[in-house]
Amino acid sequence: MSQVRQSACTTGKKQYCKCQTFFVAHIDSKTIEPFILHPRLKFSSASYQQIQVMRFAIEEINNSTLLLPGVSLGYEIFDYCSDLLSYGAALEFLTQKGRGAIPVWNGTNYRPKVISVTGPFGSSQTISVAPLYMSEIIPMVTHGASSVQLSFKNRFPSFFRTIPSDKYQVESIVRILQQFNWNWVAFIGGDNDYSRDALTVFQDEIRPANICLAYQDTIPQNQSLIGRLFNNIAMFNVQVIVVFANVEFVIPFIQKAIDLRVKEKIWIASETWSMNQELIKKSQIERIGTVLGVTVQRHKDLRGFDEFINNTVKSRHENACTDMDLKERCGQICSDCNSTSAQTIIGEDPTYSFVIYSAVYAVAHALHNALRCGTQNCANSEIIAYPYMVTEALKQVKFKLENQSIEFDENGDPPAHYDIVHWDCKNKTCSNVDIGSYLTNPTPSFHINETLIHWFEGTKAPVLQCSSECKSGSRRIQTGFHTCCFECEICSDGKYINHTANPYSCIACQKDEWARNGSTSCTKRSIEYLHSDASLAIFLMFQAISIILISMAILVLFLCKNDTPVVKSAGGRLCFFMLCCLSMSSISVFLYIGKPTEAICTLRNSVFVIFYVACLSCLAVRSFQIVCIFKMAAKLPKAYDFWVKHGGQWITIITTTGIMLFLCILWIAIEGPRPNQITLYSEVILDCTYGVIPIFYVIVLFAALLGIACFSFAYMGTDLPKNYNEGKSITFSLLIFFISWVISLTVHMSTKGKHTLSVNPFSVLCSLYGILFGYFFPKCYIIIVTPERNTAAYFQTAIQSYTLQPR
Repeated sequence: MSQVRQSACTTGKKQYCKCQTFFVAHIDSKTIEPFILHPRLKFSSASYQQIQVMRFAIEEINNSTLLLPGVSLGYEIFDYCSDLLSYGAALEFLTQKGRGAIPVWNGTNYRPKVISVTGPFGSSQTISVAPLYMSEIIPMVTHGASSVQLSFKNRFPSFFRTIPSDKYQVESIVRILQQFNWNWVAFIGGDNDYSRDALTVFQDEIRPANICLAYQDTIPQNQSLIGRLFNNIAMFNVQVIVVFANVEFVIPFIQKAIDLRVKEKIWIASETWSMNQELIKKSQIERIGTVLGVTVQRHKDLRGFDEFINNTVKSRHENACTDMDLKERCGQICSDCNSTSAQTIIGEDPTYSFVIYSAVYAVAHALHNALRCGTQNCANSEIIAYPYMVTEALKQVKFKLENQSIEFDENGDPPAHYDIVHWDCKNKTCSNVDIGSYLTNPTPSFHINETLIHWFEGTKAPVLQCSSECKSGSRRIQTGFHTCCFECEICSDGKYINHTANPYSCIACQKDEWARNGSTSCTKRSIEYLHSDASLAIFLMFQAISIILISMAILVLFLCKNDTPVVKSAGGRLCFFMLCCLSMSSISVFLYIGKPTEAICTLRNSVFVIFYVACLSCLAVRSFQIVCIFKMAAKLPKAYDFWVKHGGQWITIITTTGIMLFLCILWIAIEGPRPNQITLYSEVILDCTYGVIPIFYVIVLFAALLGIACFSFAYMGTDLPKNYNEGKSITFSLLIFFISWVISLTVHMSTKGKHTLSVNPFSVLCSLYGILFGYFFPKCYIIIVTPERNTAAYFQTAIQSYTLQPR
């Protein structure tokens, strides 16, 4: 790793400032540091290119008339071989200028050899040396250390960086996983802070995103052990692998994947290797699957950089540098650097070029402000720029560079801007293709163009999950430690599931709501009763009114024909009472219409049963009288005379009606019918209760016995003369009564729903129409259509014919 040292000094009227920096090189690169030689390390052309970017930036600044006018920047570059070997250089930068020793801090200003430090590249290297500079508030501006630890200002008060924190890089990776609904992933990292910190953030980020970390491990330095990682990945059936490690760990890991013929995987690359040209050019790299990666925002080639490299290489050849005079004549101790062509340097991965470039410019702008420089010159050439002054100035830095805003937040971090890349492989040749971006300023924004991705199989993103998503309306039943692995169970009736809030629990609906099995929401139950404007209710009311009108019409007709044999044989004044009772019974139909109230429920059944029982009593008495006249009067003359003289028919009617009235009053007094809500599947039925059930059963039983008695008497008289043969009519009426209420009872017992509300009023209408059609209409027909049969002579003839029949 290279270190560039700048120190502040003055030569005559011209102020000469050197800025010391740690500069990135490959971790196993051959050293180019002037006093640490390690011939076992390999030269890295990519790191050498990054050194040249820093030199290029300093040359631009020194040649600028607007930035630091009259002030020149100097540098020294050191290779970062290891934490231990680099401490010597790090401590040397802290020595007091001109004394060669590190003073004991006594609260006074002192001038170290360096005004700021740029680098190192790696997070672990930065964390190891940063405390040396933080204690003196010497600013460190790095372009590669992205660990989230470095955002803690209480530990690193003078730390700044031009590469975003890994917090945002991990966020972008999680966004990629969410974009394609991949929730069963492995995380592979290196043995350093860069990977360990990212893993911590990754675990925090995937938890609310419903992504499960199936497997995580560290790439071992012993390459022979890497195969174990792939065995474990296969054992856990993981298809998506996040590789968050430095490139020196990734290269042997990916090579092992190629050697083991690992294929059809999804690889998510961190910014350290997503643009690495060595990896993307490896033989058979296309077989490992689809590679998606995150990289820091890249810019077009730095203007003038190619020309600068060509001139540098040309000058190096003109000076004919040799190993003996590299430092004196070439400004470097690096024999391999001299043999590196300009094309090789220019063709290296440019991922970090701009962040290096902007890091140097950030220090220059901060120094410019600390020295109070204007556009022509600095305010006072005697001003001494101390490191803490540059640190404070860096906090306020904000400038444009290549149309990109350079600034730092309160943690010393820049706004995050990542490009999402894809390794597009065609004809066994792969190249980097930009497919999206993720940025945090001014608001978080994520975008991927999926049409640019060529998947290892098919044209759509593969579905890679531990368990397939449950169908709508089903809940998850976790089958193991991870929430992503589950079975599905459909939610039962009356429950629903909200997959967003909690995909593991079916929630019961509220009392006034309902849901079918497999529902994702509840629906309000409809409130059902016979609305007065409903067509069915209108029909029922029309029929009830019709019964009243028909009854009144018959009543008028019978009044007009009161002295005729037909009216007398029908019961005379008894008919008028029956017709009035029929009219009153039909009023109960109106009590089934509308929302039930306590008054309506109380009167609904009572009105019908009292008046209908009175009507049944009349029919029973009438049937009994006819049977007595023709079959029992001759055998029991005294009993019949007693019945007639003492008004037996009215006593019977009043008694039966009185008993029913008493039962109804008792029923209502103890606990009569009350409004009731019957909750069914999708509806709430507004109906009435039956009050005290035993009394209700007694009422029903009494009415049924009366009906049976009436039916028995009527059936006994079916063979009487036609003019007096009312048994058939009464039998027909009672059959309709029994059938309608049996049907009503059957419907109530077998089904529930809003349609059952109309069953009772229909039964009431059928019972009333049965008496009208069965008992009164035949007599009306004789009075109106065949008046010749409504004479005393006709009736006398019928009686004589009956008496002459053989018995």
